[in-house]
Amino acid sequence: MSASLQALATDALRKATATLDLLRHSVSRYRPYDAKREYTPDELEPYDAMCDRFIRAVEMSVRLMRTIERLAFGDASVTFRDLLHRMEKLELVSSTGLWIDMRDVRNRVVHDYLPEQVAALYADIAGPYASELFSFGEKAASWLRGLEES
Repeated sequence: MSASLQALATDALRKATATLDLLRHSVSRYRPYDAKREYTPDELEPYDAMCDRFIRAVEMSVRLMRTIERLAFGDASVTFRDLLHRMEKLELVSSTGLWIDMRDVRNRVVHDYLPEQVAALYADIAGPYASELFSFGEKAASWLRGLEES
């Protein structure tokens, strides 16, 4: 592998890991959102932070995927779906559909105002979405270490 591509991979992994660590912190403090309760701005802050950290973690993970894709396949896919299919082939992600849903959260966070929808969104972020992101981070780090060792 070229030194410049290796440096890009190392940097992408570092950035993705940093955002995943911040998300992990928010998720560890997560308390289920009560759709029937009125929250103060201070009480909403942890939810806003978790959403923001989630969105950044997804974006940094996708950047890492693009670097891994270049290392593994030598080129870049045209669509996000094709990128995810390649990551599935490498067994770095569990489901293309889940990642498409996760990437779509940015729009839902901005446009979902019904408390029940917001509660479900927060639960997804703190639950299956965070689990998938953390798993990807670990698998990607392991994959890159294996590449460096070979």
